[in-house]
Amino acid sequence: MAIERRRGWIVAGFAAALLLALVVAVFGFVSLLTDAEVVADPAAGRLVGPAIVGVSVGAVLVFLGLRLPREHGLLAMTLQAVLIAWAAGVVAGTVAYALATGTLLAALLFALQFMSIGFGVLIPVLTALVVPLAGVTARAEAGGAERPRWPWERDDEQ
Repeated sequence: MAIERRRGWIVAGFAAALLLALVVAVFGFVSLLTDAEVVADPAAGRLVGPAIVGVSVGAVLVFLGLRLPREHGLLAMTLQAVLIAWAAGVVAGTVAYALATGTLLAALLFALQFMSIGFGVLIPVLTALVVPLAGVTARAEAGGAERPRWPWERDDEQ
């Protein structure tokens, strides 16, 4: 039972919104609790962090939008999404840092460090939490599950 294409993109959109909200919240809490800056390098500028998060979440959105309408294993889909989120963060971090500083090798090293041992590692971790939820939601809809109804939308039969 494959979910229809339009519904796959809808589920992917909500999953991406959830991922973005979780990343912002977790970055904020971790930064607050550890008294650390999300992007500690002052040469990076203010747009490197948002660029990394935006491109990573966008990559997960596109991946889920294309992948959810097809029938695939949940574990394989999750692992692929985690890898895509990490790789997209590295690419975005490299490009954004290189634009801010003008040095490509330093930009690549910054992006690899940020996505592997910095705050950026939280993005793939949170992706690993969100993607299975999206997969289960898509499969439930394909199986005939309907969205919950508000009390005023329900039939008065009781």
